[in-house]
Amino acid sequence: MGSIPDPGELSELTQPSFDEFQRQTSLMTSCTLLWKELSDHFSSLEEDLKHKSEALKRKMRTLDTATSDSLRLLDRRETSLDATLQIALRTLDTRRTAAITSFLDDHADEDGGEVDDATGLVLKLKSFCLRMDAFGFWTFLSAKKKELDGLRAEVPVALAECVDPAKFVLEAISEVFPVDKRGEKPGHDLGWACVLVLESLIPVVVDPVIGKSRLLVTPTVKEQATEIAETWKASLEERGGAENVKTPDVHTFLQHVVTFGIVKNEDLDLYRKLVIASAWRKQMPKLALSLGLTQQMPDMIEELISKGQQLDAVHFTYEVGLVDKFPPVPLLKSFLKDAKKVAASILEDPNNAGRAAYLAARKEQSALRAVIKCIEEYKLEADFPPENLKKRLEQLEKVKTVKTEKRKPAAVPANKRTRASNSNGGPMPPAKAGRLTNAYVSSFPAAPTFVRSPSHGQYPAALPPYPSPPHMYGSRSPPANPYAAYSPEPAPAIAGSYPAAPMNYPAYGGYGNVLAPTYQQAYYR
Repeated sequence: MGSIPDPGELSELTQPSFDEFQRQTSLMTSCTLLWKELSDHFSSLEEDLKHKSEALKRKMRTLDTATSDSLRLLDRRETSLDATLQIALRTLDTRRTAAITSFLDDHADEDGGEVDDATGLVLKLKSFCLRMDAFGFWTFLSAKKKELDGLRAEVPVALAECVDPAKFVLEAISEVFPVDKRGEKPGHDLGWACVLVLESLIPVVVDPVIGKSRLLVTPTVKEQATEIAETWKASLEERGGAENVKTPDVHTFLQHVVTFGIVKNEDLDLYRKLVIASAWRKQMPKLALSLGLTQQMPDMIEELISKGQQLDAVHFTYEVGLVDKFPPVPLLKSFLKDAKKVAASILEDPNNAGRAAYLAARKEQSALRAVIKCIEEYKLEADFPPENLKKRLEQLEKVKTVKTEKRKPAAVPANKRTRASNSNGGPMPPAKAGRLTNAYVSSFPAAPTFVRSPSHGQYPAALPPYPSPPHMYGSRSPPANPYAAYSPEPAPAIAGSYPAAPMNYPAYGGYGNVLAPTYQQAYYR
């Protein structure tokens, strides 16, 4: 029979088992936490994989749709080639016949005379286009800037008469683009004419079947247009860089690229710089979209705002449809606020206060007119009533009118008019002196040494009597000393002379001194 263990010994045996239990408990807790962490991690990976799988499926569906649309478009383009070719051949035949008729017409106007009405203008333009006379067309068109509004509708009609409109336009604008060939002093800027012709070419070369997705421009002409664009880009440094090049040149280049469909993805940064530098042009928002800058438009609008061109930013937001992201009313108010700050800084010029006030008023007036026009164009009257702006504009106009009237020189009275000397050296006929009794007005020109402005006082004494007058002077003749009346010393009174006539002259031009007022230099600018 075994012995019973001592209670003290039993307690010593059970102590290690309790520590082991605690160790095992801690181990189980760690395993549980680790399992939970791993479980959450794998659940997250599963969700990510699921989302990526769904995104991939959406992209595949989009790709399938795009591929289907592209195939359908290619099929349409291929099937439309025959129809487009037939239309082009008929048009070419018609144009060729018309060109031959124009050449054989003995009554055609060859002298490039003046055209008085719209019908004659169209006929003249068509005549140049039928004969493919690009130089004559350009010379005639560039002299008609005053009729620009009418030309916008007539030039496309005339270009449609050309046998090869795209080649004709390149030859026409080659006089000034890409390099101005008129010499060191080119004269008037003709960028407006280049843009007009390039814009007018688009509806002429658009495919009549599938539209703008295909332009009827031959590969040879397209290659020539590409070379012209590269030549212009190569001359950018000579023109002052992308940021400093003249706006008409920028507009012509961008319109050239769009018209001939030669937009390059590697030039998108250049296009963006050029558009931002000339963003104030009305056509720039549309050109930006045609140049493939749609994705960059939000960044471009923010750049315009940061440069203080909030008004231009408003035009861009409406063109691209980002009005919700860039509300126009806060932009217009910010634009007016900046304009007032600029006007206030101009007024602080201490050197020329009069001119500074004039320039400040002009700056604020220009900003007010631009904002009012923008409000009316985009129908923002409900959000930004223009009444207060119009009142402020009227106030500035009144102030400007008052200042202008004050700065005008006073009219010189008739008896003070300047007398020009006779070309033959003889005396001029006397002015009428009937306004004042016994008033003497010399018929001789005053000597430059003794000329003085009229004073407020009376003439000091009467002038001496005349001897018998010659026949040529009627009842009066020049005195023996014709300059005595203008001597700086008062003439002595002589017996028998005419009585002195009091002649009170008003102040010259409203000034109290006897000298002509000296106007500020800014008045004449």
